Amino acid sequence: MKGKVMMVDDDPDILTTVRTIFESEGLDILTVGSGKECVNELKRGFKGVILMDIMMPRMDGWDTIQAIVDEGLIEGNIISMLTAKDTPDPIMEELAENVVDYITKPFDTDELISTVKEYLSYLD
Repeated sequence: MKGKVMMVDDDPDILTTVRTIFESEGLDILTVGSGKECVNELKRGFKGVILMDIMMPRMDGWDTIQAIVDEGLIEGNIISMLTAKDTPDPIMEELAENVVDYITKPFDTDELISTVKEYLSYLD
């Protein structure tokens, strides 16, 4: 299985936890702490599954997705929200065609791995 995973979250503990989980599965993971860093990595050529937090300072997850779409960086990527928010914001309706899943924290590790592996298989 080829492809990479990018975790976008401003919480360093979440980034460390997700990195550990995916690396233990042999998956290539990139962790970034902001929406701006995410967009920059996409401009550098990242392609894969993006796990996006919603609640981040300056540029939240929705703003980040909008920037990804506006800059033409969506192709070759699958975006899933991974957030502590129990219910999606109304803005998700506007961006629904660009988001494949809405996973809430705390998440089930096995389910998250299985879901991401499935998304990666779509990119092969």
